[in-house]
Amino acid sequence: MDFAAMNWGAVALGTVLAFGLGMIWFSPRMFGKTWSAGSHNIQPPDSPPVAAMVFQLLATALLAVVIGMTETAGAIGTAVAMILTVALFVAGMDLFSQKSGRATLVDAGYILAGGLLMIAAQAVL
Repeated sequence: MDFAAMNWGAVALGTVLAFGLGMIWFSPRMFGKTWSAGSHNIQPPDSPPVAAMVFQLLATALLAVVIGMTETAGAIGTAVAMILTVALFVAGMDLFSQKSGRATLVDAGYILAGGLLMIAAQAVL
């Protein structure tokens, strides 16, 4: 894999868009209340969960890099399959931990929507 040939601008844009989407997606105005109710009534902490946000940012950036790698190799279908796989893993873990079906859809839906934003970033830059 030639990392120099990868579209790093699209990787960065995809990371920012998907991470920003997470902030909106899980906000009370969008799906946050549904997610909280279906996630054993998890309430927002008094201060931002810095470690969780760092891990989320790292995972988002790594997913954007992998999508960039598949785009560079002309194998974007592999990225789509990987995004679907990750969404199914998340859904399975959610259901195993007895989250509601709605909370599971919120979690898995975020993975799908974020992945689509990353693919779109590769397409436009």
